[in-house]
Formats: sequence, structure tokens, C-alpha cells
Amino acid sequence: MKNNWKRPVRFVPIFDYDRCTRCGLCAEACTWGEIKLVPEDIDKNGQPVKKPVANRFSCGGCHYCERQCPENAISIVETPFVSSHRYWKDDQENLWRQVDPNKTGHVLLISNGSDSEIISYFDHLMFDACQVTNPPIDPLREPIELKTFLGRKDPSDELKNEGVTPFLELNTPIMFSAMSFGSINLNVQIAEARVAEKIGTFWNTGEGGLHRKLDSFRNNTIVQVASGRFGVNPRFFKNCAAVEIKIGQGAKPGIGGHLPGEKVTEEISKTRMIPKGSDALSPAPHHDIYSIEDLRQLIFAIKEATHYEKPVSVKVSAVHNIAPIAAGIARAGADIIAIDGFRGGTGAAPRRIRQSMGIPIELAISSADKRLREEKIRDQVSLVAAGGIRNSADVLKAICLGADAVYIGTAVLVALGCGLCQRCYAGKCAYGIATNRADLAGRVDIDLATEALTNLILAWSDEIKELMGSMGINAIGSLVGNRDRLRGINLTTEEMKVLGIKQAGL
Repeated sequence: MKNNWKRPVRFVPIFDYDRCTRCGLCAEACTWGEIKLVPEDIDKNGQPVKKPVANRFSCGGCHYCERQCPENAISIVETPFVSSHRYWKDDQENLWRQVDPNKTGHVLLISNGSDSEIISYFDHLMFDACQVTNPPIDPLREPIELKTFLGRKDPSDELKNEGVTPFLELNTPIMFSAMSFGSINLNVQIAEARVAEKIGTFWNTGEGGLHRKLDSFRNNTIVQVASGRFGVNPRFFKNCAAVEIKIGQGAKPGIGGHLPGEKVTEEISKTRMIPKGSDALSPAPHHDIYSIEDLRQLIFAIKEATHYEKPVSVKVSAVHNIAPIAAGIARAGADIIAIDGFRGGTGAAPRRIRQSMGIPIELAISSADKRLREEKIRDQVSLVAAGGIRNSADVLKAICLGADAVYIGTAVLVALGCGLCQRCYAGKCAYGIATNRADLAGRVDIDLATEALTNLILAWSDEIKELMGSMGINAIGSLVGNRDRLRGINLTTEEMKVLGIKQAGL
């Protein structure tokens, strides 16, 4: 009976031996132990010639070996690995993984953002374009302004005596989302920081603290205070442009974090201020925040600690009652609210949480923006949308729905080559991105990564200008919450009501 739970392999490398030169690079590149070299012949010098062979048990489907092969002699093939019963789909394999007597029952982990078949509202939104009576703008001949300011624009009388924090000034409405040192390696963070400084935007440290090598990028760094309080010290607050309080993240609302001890290296332990080799546990709640009043205390404690020189952001997951939550955060004194949709990425999350919790960012940001306007406090806070931003059109659609700017995370990883195998939690990332193993982290070339991310932001910014030009808009601020420039296709009346848009054709 023990073979009843044997799971057929999902991915298998297939080799074209006619093209293969037996160089062995594929076996060297594979971090999953899937490719082995088997003696095949003896060369003229009496040395064995080895050909690559698939073990057929551990391929992660990351395609790294495929990309490294100089002769294009490898293909990663997805095999049918479940029954033909459509309703069960992946759940048959997942259930086998949990009940396998050779292992203990456990929570299934997964990485990246949700890949569920829930509708992507971005794909059902179309921009309004100019024709005849309202001429478009040519971005190659006329200036189009992308400069964005984040922070409290119209402080209430209550706060005028308590100090007003300055704005964050962005040359593009795109920032790098929170990804901690530990979930990604330092080379990636350095590349992000360089690009943020070069282009004039911001990168976020995530909850893992600020490495000392990144202190010089203080004017473009957002540090994060999460429930674990990792790395929070005076140097941390000194070397940043803004502070973000992380309440939740889109991939796992209501769930804390767990960086296993085997991943806590010497450098990570110093940065997080925890013992080397110890588990880094982030509680699900902040144990000093159980109300809006408690949140307000922390917000102003941070403002006092930073002498009112740094804006304070609060990051929350996109959940069903996000509108009143956003209003409460604004009234608590936050300068920025970052809302993370359910497709937001993560290094590790319980599969059932990732697939079943939260709501799409499109619905959340629109609801929050409308509520803040209804309460006449929209100018007191900026909104940042995150979770599921795949391209420049998504950026602009999020802004039209109410965001002042966006965070991108998974797009950064993909720009660096990530194959989205959804196994970041294993610490074996073949691309060297989501691992701190010394033998793998070096695969991220800082200079090349910096160039790639620079190209990404510049290309998206140019595309945003093209889109704005076709809409006859010459300043990004004119589109914030301007839902009238969007129309919906194949959406229900209720969905369009929540989004605040009209049916296409009207």
C-alpha cells in the first residue's frame, strides 16, 4: 500500500542528445538534484564522457537548466500528474502530500502570489482614449509629468500642532515592494537600492532589518517595522526616508512570518538582531496593537523617534472591510496607506491561506479611495496599491482606481530571471534570487541586476506616458481616482459598482 501515495513527477527535463555536447553545465546548474551525469563513453584522453540523465523525482520546474544550456538541448516538460477529474485538479496531489505515511501531516507551503482562477479585474478594464474633439498628447513632443508625492497633503487642525512630516517625492509612481533580507539575498536589495537612487523612487527593506551596506541609500529607503520588530534600532530609523508599519501582507492576511533557523546566516542574524541559526518568528498580530488607538500610539511614537522628519506608512492586506480600515488608519495619523492585494507575493505562505484569503487589489483600492473621499479625508493620506501589478497598464489602472503610486515585487523577481516555480521557501533558488546560500547568491550579478531593473522602471514609465498621452492627460496626478477614464467589459453590475466604473460603450 505504501506506493498508493507515490506522486507522479510534475516536471521532467528532456534531453536532445544529438545537440548535447556533454558539457555538464545542466547538472551543475540544477539545485534540486534532478539531473545526474552518467558515464557514457571514454574520450581520446581516457577520461569518461558523461551524459545528463533526469532522476525523475525532484524537478522544480524553474527552467534554470534550460536557460543555461549553450546548445538549447534541454526542454522542461510538464506531465499529467493527476486524474482526469476536473473538480479535484491539483488537490489530489496536495492531499497525497499531506497523508503520506512516510512523512508527518503538515501545512502545505507555497511561494509567490495566488495563481487561482479568480478574475483579474485589471484584464476587464479599458482606458478611455481621445478622438476628434479631445486631442491626444504626443509624449515625444510634449512633456508628460509622472512626478508623484506621497504623504499628508492637508493636515487637520488636530495635527498641525503635533508636527507635519515631509512628502516622499517620486519621479515615477512605481516603487519596489517589501522583500526582506532573508527572503531574498543582499545582492538583490543592493540592486533595488541603486535603481531607486538612480531613477528617483524608493525601495522597501521588508521586515528583516536594514543591512549596513545599504545605509548610504538612506534617501531612497523605506524601512519596515513588523510584528517581530527585527532590526529596529536608532541606526535603522536614521538611515531611511520613511517608515512602514506592516500589519499584514496580501499573500497571507492574518498570518505571521517564519524564517527557518537554517536560513538565518551570520549576516542575517546581525541585521535582524537575533541569534545565528534561530528561527525568526513574526507573530500574527502586533502584540501592542489591538485597536486604532493602539496603532495611533505606534505611529506617533515613530514620528517622535524620527523627529517628524519621516512619513509613516501603514501596510495592510486587502480584506473585505478594507474601506473602514483605511479610514481608521488615516484618522490614526498615518501619512501613507499601502494596501496589498491577494495576488501579492511571498517567500512562503500556507497554500490554503494564499488561495483563499483576501480580495483583489482593484476592488480594495477603489473601495478605500471612495470611503476616504466620502469622509473628506482623502487629502490627509496617500494610497499605495500592491499585489498583482504585472505591467505598466496595471500601474495606471490602479492609479485611476484611486492609488497615488504602486509597489511591485514579483515583477522585480521576474525581471531578474525568476522562473516562478513557487518554491522560494525551499532556499534552493537556482537563479540565486530567493536564497542566501553562498554558492547560489553569487548567481545574481549586482551590476547586471541593476541594469535590468533600471530598464524595467524606465520602460514602464515610458509606456505610462504613452497611455496618458492617448488619454489626453499630461500629469499623473490628474488620474488619481479618476475612474471616469476607465470602462468595464464582461463585469457584473455589482462589480462595476464596487470599482466605481461604467460599462464599456456608455
